[in-house]
Amino acid sequence: MDDSEPARPSPPALDPLLTASAAMNPPDPPPAARVATIATPINLILFSLFLFLVYMRLRPSKPVAATLPPPPPATVFKVFTPPQLLPFNGRNNMPVYLAVRGKVFDVTPGRNFYGPGGPYQNFAGRDASRGLACGSFDEEMLTEDLYGPLDKLEDLGGEEMEALRGWEERFNEKYLVVGKLVPVGHPEAEDD
Repeated sequence: MDDSEPARPSPPALDPLLTASAAMNPPDPPPAARVATIATPINLILFSLFLFLVYMRLRPSKPVAATLPPPPPATVFKVFTPPQLLPFNGRNNMPVYLAVRGKVFDVTPGRNFYGPGGPYQNFAGRDASRGLACGSFDEEMLTEDLYGPLDKLEDLGGEEMEALRGWEERFNEKYLVVGKLVPVGHPEAEDD
């Protein structure tokens, strides 16, 4: 050996236990490397599907107004005489009106009962007060003279008047009042 060359230090001796331990437990990867392992293609697809399903569940629905039927035409309160009320019997695409104690009701929603072919068809376009009070659906209960005075119902008993008030209350709850019934020649009556 030449004295001019400096002596090289020998590499440190490796401890066999440290070497085996390092091979079994590699050092922790940096945090960015751990996040990158979550971002696999399948995870991205699943996450996108999850977001889409959440959006579909929480998105606002279509406006309800677009599916609602148009409102019915406005009803104007009118004064009727018996001859003016008569055409409103459900025939010829006319609405069905009937009068009870001077109030005219639009019973068109109950056309199956009050319109042509229904059990109460005799009352359509007429003053039904006496027939309803007496529980009779016969034509004899209707006023024959449409140009005469209205039936004042003065000869009805207490039970009959109570029954009539019950009918009137049901009509008030269920149907629209579209007018009132007055005799022909009454100052409020409109000319045809």
